Amino acid sequence: MSGPLHLPQRVEVAVVGGGQAGLAVSWHLRQRGIDHVVLERETVAHDWRDRRWDAFTLVTPNFQCRLPGFAYDGDEPDGFMTRAEVQAWLARYRASFDPPVLEGVEVLGLRRAEEGFALRTTAGDLAAHQVVVATGGYHVPSVPALAASLPRRIVQVHSADYRSPEALPEGAVLVVGSGQSGAQIAEDLHLGGRQVHLALGRAPRSARSYRGRDCIAWLEDMGVYDVTVQQHASGLAKRESTNHYMTGRAGGHDIDLRAFALQGMRLSGRLAAADGSTIAFAPTLTEYLDHADSVMESIKDDIDAYIARTGIDAPTEARYTPVWVPEEEPAALDLDAAGITTVVWATGFRPDYRWVEVGVFDGSGHPTHRAGETDVPGLHFLGLPWLTTWGSGRFAGVARDAAHVAERLAARATAAVPA
Repeated sequence: MSGPLHLPQRVEVAVVGGGQAGLAVSWHLRQRGIDHVVLERETVAHDWRDRRWDAFTLVTPNFQCRLPGFAYDGDEPDGFMTRAEVQAWLARYRASFDPPVLEGVEVLGLRRAEEGFALRTTAGDLAAHQVVVATGGYHVPSVPALAASLPRRIVQVHSADYRSPEALPEGAVLVVGSGQSGAQIAEDLHLGGRQVHLALGRAPRSARSYRGRDCIAWLEDMGVYDVTVQQHASGLAKRESTNHYMTGRAGGHDIDLRAFALQGMRLSGRLAAADGSTIAFAPTLTEYLDHADSVMESIKDDIDAYIARTGIDAPTEARYTPVWVPEEEPAALDLDAAGITTVVWATGFRPDYRWVEVGVFDGSGHPTHRAGETDVPGLHFLGLPWLTTWGSGRFAGVARDAAHVAERLAARATAAVPA
């Protein structure tokens, strides 16, 4: 493409969001010769730079990093890309097909129009016959209301803004939440020599490897990532579930919070209340640790059954034995007495689609759709967890979902790329 891009007056497809989902659907539209533009508020794939901590690595092995027309081709397929390596990989993906991206253009409003949709942006107005909202599902950091009750001297940081132990004030750190981000940040702080207090949530965990292979490799072969949201016992409620915690750091390993407790990390149950410098915990520590372990062992049960069913020759492996058991349930913590200077809120995100002025949302603010296609003709969503399957939140899943969305867009397309 020659010359700088400018916002057109009209386009067949407007893709909102320049992350992996927006790039993936753009690749398919390029292949089909469909006129489109990708609008990105920041820079392409900026979340990988702005919402990841310094020591971040992927949890999924590199062999699962597949986008349309562009699979991981490095020399560590069983390794885990760092934040910088993911950024570089996505930059190479962008360069491989030169998508029509306009960076620094924020969409302020989207509404239906006579022949499709009208988009109001910081660069002007745009008419589009069809729209793909590819902004992901993690928009606004979620922090509990009780955060306002903490002393002003306490530095409060959401996981989206956490960078490293060195970037925080000296002193002990309370991490709230034990999903993937919370568990990994707690480990990062622990390895950085900080005294860490971790208030657990009901997050499941998984072993990194079992019976000679990465657990994710087993699960992919077993078709687990192909299970649709309709097939799952929890149905649509599954999209609210917390991811299993493990890590790709240092080649990949389990995250065993019980082992961290042996090494001095202070574990407690769910954060329940705050009154100045005193915070209270629900008596859920034992329950949550046992739950995480039970999920891990159930995954191993499924792998064992798959190996037996298919006759695969795989080494046997002893099952996990808890290395630490709480002697009591911590009821409260005095932040001052514990020397805590920082709280890291690993409490997730909430969607924010206020700019989408089209009635396609349920009572909790989530878009209603079937495989990304809404009841409003021409309006699609892409890049959401459980958009179609458990794998939808992963690169390979995004690639598959993008192919389906592009097919639906092509079926309604009225304009091709000008010659």
